[in-house]
Amino acid sequence: MKKLTTFLAFLLLVAAITANAKHKYRVLVFSKTKGFRHDCISTARQAIVKLGAENNFAVDTTEDASVFTYDNLKKYDAIIFSCTTGDVLDSAQQEAFIKYIHKGGGFMGIHAATDTEYDWPWFGKLSGAYFTSHPKQQVATLKVVDKSHISTKHLPDDWTRKDEWYNFRDINPDIHVLIKIDESTYEGGKNGDNHPMCWYHSFEGGRSFYTEMGHTKESYADPLYLQHLLGGIQYAANIKVK
Repeated sequence: MKKLTTFLAFLLLVAAITANAKHKYRVLVFSKTKGFRHDCISTARQAIVKLGAENNFAVDTTEDASVFTYDNLKKYDAIIFSCTTGDVLDSAQQEAFIKYIHKGGGFMGIHAATDTEYDWPWFGKLSGAYFTSHPKQQVATLKVVDKSHISTKHLPDDWTRKDEWYNFRDINPDIHVLIKIDESTYEGGKNGDNHPMCWYHSFEGGRSFYTEMGHTKESYADPLYLQHLLGGIQYAANIKVK
């Protein structure tokens, strides 16, 4: 019996090692809300888990901010704020996240990530901007201004789709804009000719990627959007893809 127990334990260890070996990297999807709660959150979570299964990366998901300790965060190649809203981290958790970024970690924001932590200017600079308002959901045309990035190289120059379109304030001048929105193609835009919708930048030792798209549940069944999402995750996690 002892030998059998030892052998079973060995098999479990081998299975664990094999499971971990197939994962190229690991990300954490964080979707805590203290303000408006998007009904796409569970759909987005499931879509990212599916992307992980299809592309050999591990995905953990949580709405528990207590996981924001440096010892826990350092296990992840990227932290994804998926439609977070409001003040979601306390001061100790903020310090842990800052350390994580300073040590080379990656951040990715999806949609309402810019509707988060308004009283924490560091986060606004990391995410790249703060949300101010949006008109009704409607079809608009996006202009893909940089197709050299892994998240945009598959997209058409003019990408027409329906979503909820944010207006922004406190836009970080250091961001590299990948996609803008053409305000002449919809009603309610307030950022003018230079209205960014997706961007990335190096930030204090780490990496940051943000995409405004993703309010609608339908987004997470759109192959173009899912590939865009995957590219953002790969950038944030510092994965080089040939």
